[in-house]
This record gives sequence, C-alpha cells and structure tokens, in this order.
Amino acid sequence: MSFNSPAFSFRRVGAMVLRHWYLLRSSWPRLLELTYWPAVQMFMWGFLQLGVAQQTGTFVAATSTFLAGFFLWDLLFRGQLGYSMSFLEEMWSRNLPNLMISPLRPAEFVLSLMIMSVIRLSVGFIPVTILAIWFFGFNLWSLGLALVFFFANLFFTGWAVGMFCSGLVLRNGMGAEGLTWSLMFIMLPLACVYYPVTTLPLWLQPLAWLLPPTAVFEGMRALVLNHIFRADLMLWALGLNVLWVAIGAASFVILLRGARKVGSLISVGE
Repeated sequence: MSFNSPAFSFRRVGAMVLRHWYLLRSSWPRLLELTYWPAVQMFMWGFLQLGVAQQTGTFVAATSTFLAGFFLWDLLFRGQLGYSMSFLEEMWSRNLPNLMISPLRPAEFVLSLMIMSVIRLSVGFIPVTILAIWFFGFNLWSLGLALVFFFANLFFTGWAVGMFCSGLVLRNGMGAEGLTWSLMFIMLPLACVYYPVTTLPLWLQPLAWLLPPTAVFEGMRALVLNHIFRADLMLWALGLNVLWVAIGAASFVILLRGARKVGSLISVGE
C-alpha cells in the first residue's frame, strides 16, 4: 500500500470490496458461519428470557434486555470480527505483499474493510433478528430510529479495535492472530451488556464510562425499560468514538510503518 499513490480513489475501494464479496458469496461454509453462531446465542438468550418469565409467573420487562443486549453485543463483536476476518483473508492467502506494491492507499484498504464488516454482519444479523420475532416475539427493529445511533456507535468501536488488531498482526505476524478473536471480550464485563453500570464497584464505574459501548447499552436499557431515548448518552459515545477511531487509525499506520521498517511483511502469512 503506497503512501505516495495518487489521490484517494473510491474505485480502488470498490475493487477491494468486490474481491471480498466474491470470496464470501462463493463459499457456503463462510456464509453459514455468519449466521450459525448468532443464531445459537440468540436461542440461548431467548430461552433464558422465557425461563425467567416462567419462574416469576409473569413476563418481566427487564428480561427483554437479555435479547436486546445480546443483539447489540453481537453487532459490536461481529462488526470488529468482520473487519478483522477480511484483513486475515489477505494474510492467509499471502496476498498482502501484492497489495503493498499496488497503488492501494492505507485509507482505501481500511475503508474497504469497514464496508465488508457491514456486509458480513448484515448477512448473518438480519436473519437472526427475524428468527427472534418468530420464536420469542422480540422485535429489535421496533426500537426505531434509536437503532441508527446504537448501530453507528457500536460499528465505530468495532472498527477502532479492528484497526488496532490488524496493526498488531502486521507488526508481530500471525502469532498475534488470536487477539483478533479475543481482544473485544476484555470489554464484556465493563461495557455492562446485561446489567446497569451501577452494578459495578464504584471504583470501576469511571473506567466503564470510558468505553463507548457502555453508553450504548445504558441507552438501550433506558429505551427498552422506560421508553426514553438518552441523546446525552449517544453524544457521549460518539465523542469517545471519535477518539477511539483516531487512536485505532493512528496505531494501524504506526504499526504498518514499523512492520515495513523491521521487514516483518516479508514473512507475512508464515
């Protein structure tokens, strides 16, 4: 990827997106994997929700946050994973050195991976939300326009983590591949996916509020339980995401330059 190539080109971005789209649609195991795990987890949380309702003798409104929390967490995790998987496809096929000597710019490469993360997520996410309506009567889409803010903030966070993980793999080789699957789970306890921030110890709560997803999940609970859209939380998450994306992009460029300097790109894919 040349830093001295001509101006930003959406044609090059489109070409990269088409490359990964053709790869995805030509492989039914890849397509199945996009739906399989979200569906399994959706059924688990859906039946847990029904079990809680049966034990209490009535449907408790709070139990609906199980499925809502699952869907938003899955969007966050798979948004990051969709970005990283497209990047790793280039590593596994040993195609990255070819891209490095092409006119493709780093920003174009990153944007194409972002677009592919949305496409990959949509393939698996939308069918599972329909299954949730059918089996459990839970309609995520009934949350309305608030989903635009939820989805946008979660995608931004996922992309920021994806850029950082991709940079680590470039700099340290495939030994760092495991981080692309596991790094996001560091957030799971602190992002308060299934419980409010007040559940955490007081000394941990300020740290939780530094994670953009925390504001999104708190906003989700306010909407589901109290039918209140917390614009202040969405603005807080957006402000944090501006910082997170900037750090993610900067780390990717710095790690890419470091990989070039030490020559780790020569053995990429090994």
